[in-house]
Amino acid sequence: MPKFASFFERLSSSQSFLLGALALLTGLATGAGVWLFKVLIELVHGAAYGVAAGWLALLVPAVGGLLVGLLAQYFIGDEKLHGTAGIMQAVALSGGRLRYQKAPVKTLAAILSIGAGASVGPEDPSVQIGANLGSMFGQLFHLSDDRLRTLVAAGAASAIAAAFNAPIAGVFFALEIVLGEIGGSALGMVLVAAVTSAVFTQAVSGSSPAFQTPAYSFKSAWELVLYLCLGLLAGPLAALYVRLLYVLQDFFHGWHFPISLKTAAAGLLVGLAGFLFPQALGVGYATIGEVLNKNDLAVGLLLALVLAKTFLTPLSLGGGFFGGVFAPSLFIGAALGGAFGGLAVGLFPGLGLAPPAFALVGMAAVLAGAVHAPLTAVILLFEMTNDYHIILPLMVAVAVSTLLSQVIQQDSVYALGLARHGIRLDRGRDVEVMGAITVGEAMQINTDVLPESMKLTEAAEMLARTRHHGLPVVDEDGLMCGIFSVQDLERPNCETVGEACTRAVEVAYPDESLNMALRRMSRRDVGRLPVVARSHPRQIIGVLRRADIIHAYDIALTRRVAQRHQEQALRLEALTPLRVEVSEVNVEEGSPAAGKAMKDIPFPQGCVIASVRRGGRVFVPRGDTALQAGDLLVVVAEGAERAAALALCRRPG
Repeated sequence: MPKFASFFERLSSSQSFLLGALALLTGLATGAGVWLFKVLIELVHGAAYGVAAGWLALLVPAVGGLLVGLLAQYFIGDEKLHGTAGIMQAVALSGGRLRYQKAPVKTLAAILSIGAGASVGPEDPSVQIGANLGSMFGQLFHLSDDRLRTLVAAGAASAIAAAFNAPIAGVFFALEIVLGEIGGSALGMVLVAAVTSAVFTQAVSGSSPAFQTPAYSFKSAWELVLYLCLGLLAGPLAALYVRLLYVLQDFFHGWHFPISLKTAAAGLLVGLAGFLFPQALGVGYATIGEVLNKNDLAVGLLLALVLAKTFLTPLSLGGGFFGGVFAPSLFIGAALGGAFGGLAVGLFPGLGLAPPAFALVGMAAVLAGAVHAPLTAVILLFEMTNDYHIILPLMVAVAVSTLLSQVIQQDSVYALGLARHGIRLDRGRDVEVMGAITVGEAMQINTDVLPESMKLTEAAEMLARTRHHGLPVVDEDGLMCGIFSVQDLERPNCETVGEACTRAVEVAYPDESLNMALRRMSRRDVGRLPVVARSHPRQIIGVLRRADIIHAYDIALTRRVAQRHQEQALRLEALTPLRVEVSEVNVEEGSPAAGKAMKDIPFPQGCVIASVRRGGRVFVPRGDTALQAGDLLVVVAEGAERAAALALCRRPG
C-alpha cells in the first residue's frame, strides 16, 4: 500500500498530469454545461410562446428584454467588452483571469434572451461557459498565466465542440481566435478538452451533426466561378453586418435610460419585426435546416430574411440582449446562399446545380467574413457535412469573402470591439508600438506635387521653397506617375521633371501599419513614400515622411502607456472580489485632491490607489506623491468608499 500511495502522490504532483486532468475536466464540465444550456433555452422558449399566442407573442421579446435588462442592471453591471471579445482581452492582457463568479447570471441572461426570441446565437454564451470553467479551474489550482490562458482556450474549444458536435472546428476556433496562433504547447490540452466535450455531447445527444445536409457532388469546374461570385457577395455583407453591430450599440448607448428599458424597447422592435418575418427570430436553426434540405422558400423571402437578420441581430445585441454573432452569421449565409443558388439554377439549368450546396457554402463564407477565421469556418462546415467534395467550393468562397471583408472592414467582429477600447492584438498578444499606428494616421494629407511637364529649374525652386527633399510627380490628369528628389536634379540630358523622375515608385497604403511602411522605406533607402488608395494605385491621398514617423512614434508611446495603464486596471479587476470595483478616475482641476500629497488627501481607509498615469508614464504613488490635475488614477474600492474617493477627484459643484 505505501508503494501505491507514493505512486499516486508522485502522479498527482506531476505538472503534466495535472494539466491533462484539468483539460479533461474542463471538456467534461463544458459539455455538460452547454447541454444543460440548450435544454433550458428550449424550456424557456416553449413556456414563453406556449402561454403567449397570436398578437401577445409580439410582446414576448419585450418582456424577455425587460427581465434581461434587470439582470444586467442589478447583477452583472457595466462591462466594457462582452462575450468572445472579453475572453480575448482576458487571455491577452490579464493572464486568462475571468470573473467566473458572474458566469451563471450571464448564462441565465442568455437563456432568457434566446428563449424570448431575440435574434442572437447560443454559441457565444456557450464559449463563455467553457472559458469561464477553464479560468475557474486554472485559478483554483494557481496555474501560471500561460497555462491559464491555454485552459481558457481549451474551454472555448470544448464549447464549440459541444455546440456543433464539431471538435476539430472547436480546436481551430480556440487557436485561431482566442489564442491567436496555431500550434505550440497549447495544442495538446485544447485537443483533450475538445474531444472530451464532443464525446459527452454524443453520449447524451447522439452523434448527428448540428445540421442534416444533403450529399453534394461536384459536376463542373464552372461551378467554382459561381461559388467565387457567392464569396464576392458574402464579403461585403459580412462587413456590413459587423459595422451595424457597433452602430446600433452606439445608438442605444446614447439613450440615457435604465438598461432594462433599453432592452425592453429593443425587444419590442424585435417582436414587431418578427410578426413579418418569424423565421428571423431566435437562433434560426430550424430555418437553416429547411434551406439546406427542403429548399422550398422563395428567393424573395430568402433575400428578405438576409436583410431582416442582418439588422435584427445588431438591434438585439445593441439593445442589451445576451447572445452571440456566430449562429446569426450562419443564418445570413444560408439564406444568401439559398437565394443565390435558386437564381443560379434558373440562369444555368444545364449545370445541374443544387441550391442547398450554395446555402452551405454561404454559411461558411459569411461566418469567415465576420470573424476573420477562414480555417474555423471551413473545418466547421466540413465536419457538419462529412463530405470532402464540398471542400473546393468552400475554400474558394471563404477565401474571397474573408479577403474582401478585410478590405472593407479591417477588423473582425471581435477585433473591432477590442480596437474601440484601444486594444489591438497580434497572434493573441498586444502588438508592438509602431504596429498600433496606421499610415493614414501619420501621413501628411495636404501635400505638394510636381507636374511632369515642369522644368527642372522650376522644380529646384519649388523644393527649396517647400523645404522638401522630394515630391510626387503627377501627369496632366493629376495621377501619380513617379517621384522626384533633389538627386534627380543632377541627371544629365533631362529638361523636365517627367524625364528625370523615378518611375518605379514604392508606395504605402493608408490602412497598413507604420511597421510595414517603415520596412519598405528602409529596404529602398528612401525618406518618403507616396500614400495611395488600394482601389486606385495612382491616386495620391498623402505622403509619409520620416519626420511623420518620428512624430507618430511619440503618439504610439503615449498610447502604449495608456494601454499598460488599462492592462493594470484589467488585471486588478480580475483579481479583486466581485463587490470591489476597479475604476479609472481623472483628477479634475479644482478638486480636493488636485495639488495635494497622497498623505494629505482623506481617501477612505478601504480605498487603494493602485497606480497613477501622468503624461507619458505610469507609476505607483507614495505618501509624498502630489496629485496633479489631469492625472488618471486606478482606484480599487467598493460601495460608499468608492463614491467618496471619486468625490475627492472631482471639482465641487
